Amino acid sequence: MKVVNLKQAILQAWKERWSDYQWAINIKKNFPKGATWDYLNFAEALMEQAMIGPSPNPLILSYLKYAISSQVREEFFCTNVSIMDMFCHRLSCHGKAEECIGLCRALLGVVVWLLQGCAFYCEKLRELGPSAGTEASLKACQERLHNLMSSTKNRALVHIARLEDQGSWSNVEQAVLKVTEGLCNIPNPTLRTNLEESLSLVKSIPLMLSVQCDLPVRASFPSVHAFIMLEGTMNLTGEIQPMVEQLMMIKRMQHIPGPLFVLEIWKACFTGLIESPEGTEELKWTAFTFLKIPQVLLRLKKYPQGDKGQDFMEDVNVAFQYLLKLTPLLDKADQRCNCDCLGMLLQECNKLGLLSDSNTENLTSKRAVDREFAPRLKTAENANIQPNPGLILRAEPTVTNILKTVDADHSKSPEGLLGVLGHMLSGKSLDLLLAAAAATGKLKSFARKFIKLNEFPKHISGEGSKSASVRALLFDISFLMLCHVVQTYGSEVILSEPSPSGETPFFETWLQTCMPEEGKTLNPDHPCFRPEPGKVESLVTLLNNSSEMKLVQVKWHEICLSTPAAILEVLNAWENGVLSVEAVQKITDNIKGKVCSMAICAVAWLVAHVRMLGRDEREKPQTMIRQLVTPHYAENTLQFYNERVVIMSSIMEHMCADVFQQTGAVLRSPVEGQEPIPYRNLLPAKEPIHKALSQQFQAVLRKGWVDSRAFHLFESLLNMGGVFWFTNNLIKELLKETRQEWANRVVELLYSIFCLDTQQITLTLLGTILPNLLTDSAHWHSLSDPPGKALAKLSVWCALSSYSSHHKGPLSARQRKRQREDIEDYNSLFPLDDTQPSKLMRLLSSNEDEPAALSSPGDRSMSSSLSASQLHTVNMRDPLNRVLANLFLLFSSVLGSKMAGPHTQFVQSFVEECVECLEQGSRGSILQFMPFTMVSELVKLPALARPKVVLAITDLTLPLGRRVAAKAIAAL
Repeated sequence: MKVVNLKQAILQAWKERWSDYQWAINIKKNFPKGATWDYLNFAEALMEQAMIGPSPNPLILSYLKYAISSQVREEFFCTNVSIMDMFCHRLSCHGKAEECIGLCRALLGVVVWLLQGCAFYCEKLRELGPSAGTEASLKACQERLHNLMSSTKNRALVHIARLEDQGSWSNVEQAVLKVTEGLCNIPNPTLRTNLEESLSLVKSIPLMLSVQCDLPVRASFPSVHAFIMLEGTMNLTGEIQPMVEQLMMIKRMQHIPGPLFVLEIWKACFTGLIESPEGTEELKWTAFTFLKIPQVLLRLKKYPQGDKGQDFMEDVNVAFQYLLKLTPLLDKADQRCNCDCLGMLLQECNKLGLLSDSNTENLTSKRAVDREFAPRLKTAENANIQPNPGLILRAEPTVTNILKTVDADHSKSPEGLLGVLGHMLSGKSLDLLLAAAAATGKLKSFARKFIKLNEFPKHISGEGSKSASVRALLFDISFLMLCHVVQTYGSEVILSEPSPSGETPFFETWLQTCMPEEGKTLNPDHPCFRPEPGKVESLVTLLNNSSEMKLVQVKWHEICLSTPAAILEVLNAWENGVLSVEAVQKITDNIKGKVCSMAICAVAWLVAHVRMLGRDEREKPQTMIRQLVTPHYAENTLQFYNERVVIMSSIMEHMCADVFQQTGAVLRSPVEGQEPIPYRNLLPAKEPIHKALSQQFQAVLRKGWVDSRAFHLFESLLNMGGVFWFTNNLIKELLKETRQEWANRVVELLYSIFCLDTQQITLTLLGTILPNLLTDSAHWHSLSDPPGKALAKLSVWCALSSYSSHHKGPLSARQRKRQREDIEDYNSLFPLDDTQPSKLMRLLSSNEDEPAALSSPGDRSMSSSLSASQLHTVNMRDPLNRVLANLFLLFSSVLGSKMAGPHTQFVQSFVEECVECLEQGSRGSILQFMPFTMVSELVKLPALARPKVVLAITDLTLPLGRRVAAKAIAAL
């Protein structure tokens, strides 16, 4: 081959289609060696010829690639580096998704090559010593690597390639290790530092989505405070793990620093202790603070995605240091509890390994100094008062001992068990034990044991009067305790688990059909109140003729079931003039004289009966209730009568509170020093409920946190008005706020109020309220910032909380109490068959301005609504999944429409908040419901046209997700 110059050689090679190795052989054979040839022009000539035409010539580029890979000359490296300078600042691709993925892979290849170049020159410096030429080449490599990696867009594209091709990424990791090892060989400190910076940029690629921006630090977090208040007030029996999950969700969403997070929990506990009403509620709060919260913190310490154990211990220590500065709060709690509350908490945390010994001593001594100057109650007043925290801490092991005692076989000598039960009834022992059991998760077991005990007296075999009275007492005490548990902690404690034997025990049957509860309506003519007539007649005769109840051979469960019918007979006889008031009094005295459970069954039926009567007909039944509530102190009462009567009266008062309040009647004159039932009748008597809701919310907003009373009032309003009414009116309160600081405060407070029933409220918010606001142009103005952005934040928080807790176990007892919304409502709003336009999409298509843009899913191509959730085969029969999928379809329609406005801004804010909460669009997140086509619409909005946002909102675990992300980022 005779060639005149290099250009002719390249043209001949192209015409004859030489392969890359043929090209290398011919070049070496035909070009003489020495200084006559300008080899520096070799690579430029190849590039110049390759770039002629509409697209690069792959054959000529293969010659260049072969030369570089076989390291024909170092000049090729320099030329390639200079070629990079031409394009690395403006990398883009507007082609197909496959081409964009190709760009990602190519970029990853360039990173590998540059790192290998850096490693090569570092090794060269080690072998041959300092050299200006080698340093210059290393610097050229380092600068190009830094230029390439300093662009977030380029790092995002490499991140996609990393997930697409794990093998190539391992080459990057190996090259990074080699360069790191060779750093010590670089004599120039500036070059070494620059190379370290470039390596850190490469290492940061896998962590792109976990880097948080620094948020302004605040001192208080109302949603944590309010959530703790809600749990302490209404959910003492709730399991610990769901509470921990919810707390971690709030911490993640709001980026709360660890020490401030723990501090907010303690602040809420002390506030609850101070403001709780005396009696049972105070004991419940004490158990929550001293028994349950330390266990919650222990779970937080072990939480897998949370802080490491040692870091968490430091957070707890710092939180207590901050808490020590809140002297008035601690002093007030000490006054209320008559002890050093913080000191006792420090000891509990130390026992559980949440605080080191040295930190415990340090904090205790600091508090001891502060307490010397604290205001004290007079010693005479508080000398005899035993502090509740100490009693609660002692009650916890007692619960375990009682459970063991009750478990033992008492069929031969039940008298010993009676002594234990009698001791439990005295003073506030029962409430202490129940509170300790509830806070430690033992209340269900406690209740199950007492149900078993209540069944024990059913079995009678020839008994004398002594064993008959013991049997009557066992039945009565266990019945009273179970009624008290139901009224204090809810019937779910007993009904949530089926009986082990398979046969429904007497108390469960009676509870479901006969016992009045808040929000439960009973039918006084129900068959359960109508046992066999013969038994009723004999009971009426016994009550009317005897001076007192007999005990021997009596089946107490049958007596209890016959009592309502007997009371009806007595009431009819009194109303028809057959019986006098005195005769009725004698009968009621007989009923309550020995076994209090008979009186409770009688009052339960009378309450159901009175509900059905007009005002004028209520006098005599209400008189009978008053007679039964008043204790009967005769000489021949059974053991522990005084203690049993106190519990009986309390149970009856709770049963009768609603029916007596309806007509303004009084059950009995108030006793001095006796507290009324807490949190009852909170709603104003003559005020519309929407006004009560608005006033209470404004009061909470001004205060800055939600107290226990407010939570009870909100729950009453939620039960009365329904989920939609409650949610819609509170969202209206949010949309009134035009100042950003106040709008953000409303979001935090509403989020915690919505925890009353997160699932149902979220379905209503995302499935009904937001679509109404987004599809009706008359409402768009209300979505302007700041309230619009605040609503987006609240919606995301609710969606994330509901979705994360949705598949993690059953509803809490508090949420099961209320009638569930009909799930069919969501299926009619969002039908399962996408070929039929849903109610939501008909709303969209009825938009007069744009009939074509907002159409039903049936009119859209399948690809336009395809989302990651469909590829993950998420169950779309689930109402929450259905609502989320349709909400994102609506968002996609809003972005695709020709008219922009506050509704478009709302969608942007919603997506921004998802990204802010580090809610990546992978499986198990709400962003998996976003149609893939929506990504290209979102990047048209300047605020979202950022590589990190695209990476965050797409599911990079799916090949299709990676292609969508690559296409969107490459076009930025």
